[in-house]
Amino acid sequence: MSDRIDAQLAFLIEADKLKSTLRATTLCDQSRRENSGEHSWHIALYALVMAEHAARAVNIDRVIKMLLLHDIVEIDAGDNPIHGNYDAAEMEAVEQAAAKRIFGLLPSDQAAAFRALWDEFEAAQTDDAIFAKSIDRVQPVISNLETNGGTWPEYNVTPKQLHSRVGVKVQRGAPAIWNALKSRIDAWFLQNT
Repeated sequence: MSDRIDAQLAFLIEADKLKSTLRATTLCDQSRRENSGEHSWHIALYALVMAEHAARAVNIDRVIKMLLLHDIVEIDAGDNPIHGNYDAAEMEAVEQAAAKRIFGLLPSDQAAAFRALWDEFEAAQTDDAIFAKSIDRVQPVISNLETNGGTWPEYNVTPKQLHSRVGVKVQRGAPAIWNALKSRIDAWFLQNT
């Protein structure tokens, strides 16, 4: 039992590094950039609150687990903003290696279960993963809207780019949420471009 607890604690101590991994998104009060630990918590809360808007019925416990685990790889890979410029294939390889290393800290049964949830989120083929992926895209949009565009000007984000990189995923998992956001997004771009 002691070895199991030691392995679990090693994983949890490693996960603390998410608090030091800064993201592109700023807090709604614009005081600083959020970290990956904050992001993971916040989107888990978004999912809990907004689950009724999922395109299909979801198991919210599974969705929350995916969202708590989905960015764990950023400990090694760092944040790669959706509107950033990076090699997607190279980043996928880095994230796969990070997932193997970090989940590998856990006892084998938990490592396999958590890795399976992470893989399911990445593939976005199940109803739970599709909704989780959509909520992962919603929170940064809200932050950008609340901060007068936030990082959109920094990344030269266009309405077309926002729709193709964010809107399509949100529409797939939570169309009502995207419809509610679309008018806000359109109004921001109308006023600021």
